[in-house]
Amino acid sequence: MFLLVALMSCKKDSTTSKTYSKHQYLISAKELKEIGKEEGIKIIDFRKESAYKKEHIANAIHLWRDDIVNKNYGYDGMMPIPNEIEKLFSELGIKSTDHLVIYDDIGLCEAARLWWILQNYSFTNVKLLQGGLQSWKQISGETNSTIPSFTKTNFKLPKEKSMKYYIAKDDVKQQLSTSILIDTRTKDEYLGKYQKKGAAKAGRIANSLHLDWAETIHYHGDQSLKSIEELEKIYSNLNIEKNDSIILYCHSGVRSAHTTFVLTQLLGYKNVKNYDGSWIEWSRFNELPYENESTIK
Repeated sequence: MFLLVALMSCKKDSTTSKTYSKHQYLISAKELKEIGKEEGIKIIDFRKESAYKKEHIANAIHLWRDDIVNKNYGYDGMMPIPNEIEKLFSELGIKSTDHLVIYDDIGLCEAARLWWILQNYSFTNVKLLQGGLQSWKQISGETNSTIPSFTKTNFKLPKEKSMKYYIAKDDVKQQLSTSILIDTRTKDEYLGKYQKKGAAKAGRIANSLHLDWAETIHYHGDQSLKSIEELEKIYSNLNIEKNDSIILYCHSGVRSAHTTFVLTQLLGYKNVKNYDGSWIEWSRFNELPYENESTIK
């Protein structure tokens, strides 16, 4: 009972904005320190392996993007099928009843991608560590470079998959005229001035709006999420309504997964989908409408 109450309730402290008190999917470093060693808590370090091996929260399990992709595509970054998640989590000793606390060191951008995948597969026992590894170290939380050992489990996702924040290429194409598309990459990527590895060309999906995901965190500070008031002001500039049909994308669906979290969980937008393939996939199909410096006169 203590575990459940601790996970689903938030106390006000200096590491978490009062705005996010009692939030379902956020946890502060102080709260994690109180419950982190309880049975049924699994801490997930969602950073590159080199960073994890150097230092991580004590007993944290390592996961990275490469571990949670569907490799049956000719391009990178696609969401894995349920069986792949179940096999991976079983190997890592994660139980179906466990509560996961996920952190990274870049404003929850990476962690939110795993949250998004698990939400689509109806696994909701997840919290994101507000402020990431930096917030943990600020309260003198224990870190080390020890790699924990695991006892294999039989992890199973819920049978019913919601897919509530997911949208595929063909559905994006069908909804171009009825949905608002928001590109969450950098301005140079959006304008087609910069082409990241993996994309077939530079540019954006035609008629997309732009709002860099990094605007929603204190990017040059402690990388915590900005307040609700700040976020509302940021998105008000796009003139979108909370009941609008919104499709988000970025380069590979990671940054846009973070924006999915912000819009749906913090700001109350009701109809938001994250385009899994994002620009990496869209850019490969020349018949799909796109814009860049060569097409815009």
